[in-house]
Amino acid sequence: MIEVLEDKKAEKLVLLDIHNISSFTDYFIIGNGTSDRMLQALADAVLEFAKQKLGSTPTLEGNGRDGWLVVDLGNIVIHLFDPQQRNYYKLEQLWEKGTRLLTVQ
Repeated sequence: MIEVLEDKKAEKLVLLDIHNISSFTDYFIIGNGTSDRMLQALADAVLEFAKQKLGSTPTLEGNGRDGWLVVDLGNIVIHLFDPQQRNYYKLEQLWEKGTRLLTVQ
């Protein structure tokens, strides 16, 4: 999933392992998009990859205009933010007891 997001130019990607502190998922991927269209394109790319390569149909919540989209793949939840919303919600701080496995600028 990180590669899919990188290919679509997602920014400031973080992969967190939260399986020891979360009952609903094992990993968070958090990334930025620079516009509502970009956020939607990132989510669409993840949905297409999941359908084609994983044979799954993830759940998508939100829309790009709101500045936060969530793609739920079950064991991986992907949060796509505009920079302002990411700064406001501070998920990395909220889940700081998780293990940061990867950071991609």
